[in-house]
Amino acid sequence: MERRFVTVDVFAKARFGGNQLAVVLDAEGLETTQMQAIAHEFNYAETTFILPPKDRAHTAEVRIFTPKAEMPFAGHPNVGTAFVLAREGAAFGKPITGGKVVFEEKAGLVPIDILTEDGAVIGARLQAPKAFTRGESFDPAQVAEGVSLPANTLTLSEHAPLLVDSGVPFLIAQVESVEDLNAAAPNAPLISKLLNRPTIGIYLYATDGKDGVNYQTRMFAPDLGVLEDAATGSAAVALVGLLASLDPMQDCAIQKIFLQGVKLGRPSYLEASATKSGGEVTATFVGGRCVPMMRGVLLD
Repeated sequence: MERRFVTVDVFAKARFGGNQLAVVLDAEGLETTQMQAIAHEFNYAETTFILPPKDRAHTAEVRIFTPKAEMPFAGHPNVGTAFVLAREGAAFGKPITGGKVVFEEKAGLVPIDILTEDGAVIGARLQAPKAFTRGESFDPAQVAEGVSLPANTLTLSEHAPLLVDSGVPFLIAQVESVEDLNAAAPNAPLISKLLNRPTIGIYLYATDGKDGVNYQTRMFAPDLGVLEDAATGSAAVALVGLLASLDPMQDCAIQKIFLQGVKLGRPSYLEASATKSGGEVTATFVGGRCVPMMRGVLLD
């Protein structure tokens, strides 16, 4: 049996930017081990597999794999998969209408808005499937060592390195400057020792302020086979939730643009936002543009 696939650059302004994603459109009948093997073969940060929804009110069941493990939720795979299915025009015989899809995932239901421009599908924007939460703090010196930076390059005035979750958990830490951010390098054994599953990886950010970008970011997840990720939407919703939680306003909506992937030569622009009511973060979102790249078939 031949199984169709499409690849797409997610959070990209042009081809060969953003984060690569493979979308397997005909995943029915595949075992989990087969999906994992296919994801390893593509060797992108993530590969998605499209299955019929368990509830016909939803668009599809989506399973997400890194080269080494299955993910309950992830950002760029959802944005890219929604983009691909919207361009296909239908999923399992059901037309995609109304500018929205809903995916069934291990983390829960993921609603996604389709972005269009002059009638053409250009990207997507998702709402994180879980409420924003802040967890334990980490020793700044250990975190700095894990990313090969001096301890004094971490900024602690707003928050210590924290476990933050808006779908999947990340260790988030702020560094003093973009120069410090660029100097970071993952020490895989130390990161593995520092993090406990299901924590995905370390997400660093630094204030930018150039060309409309609010922060530059980098994400390291060596245990998942992703030494560095070009764009991490699930971390972006966690970070924008954290920024909203730190805002002194009790009721507000914030919007931020994160630039990731610069060191990898794959600049990625993630448009993240959060709403806050009564001092509590009520929802987090991330979206961006996508660029189609390849179309083909997997051979049995």
